[in-house]
Amino acid sequence: MATTAKTLFRGAATTTTTTTLYTVPSATKTIVSSIVVTNTSSADRTFTLSLGPSAGVFDLHTASTIAANSSVYIDLKQVIDATEVINGGASNTDVNFHICGVEIA
Repeated sequence: MATTAKTLFRGAATTTTTTTLYTVPSATKTIVSSIVVTNTSSADRTFTLSLGPSAGVFDLHTASTIAANSSVYIDLKQVIDATEVINGGASNTDVNFHICGVEIA
């Protein structure tokens, strides 16, 4: 069984809160270990994150406010199975996501 630590997603949010940020490869489990959400704007923004089966995701944050020029650190340790997803988005594209984890295949 191969275990690979990796960046699952790093980049700017879209304004569609159901954008797929990461999909677990087939025959793989992923442990999401941490998520950092950064707002580079001088104005408050909101962000949404969810994970799980694409047909029944579990909301981690729903339109949660992130203060101007600040970051939110989420320590997670959550297992997601093959073909499950991490979805997210924000009120503006100056919100960024950095998602780390371990893939086990």
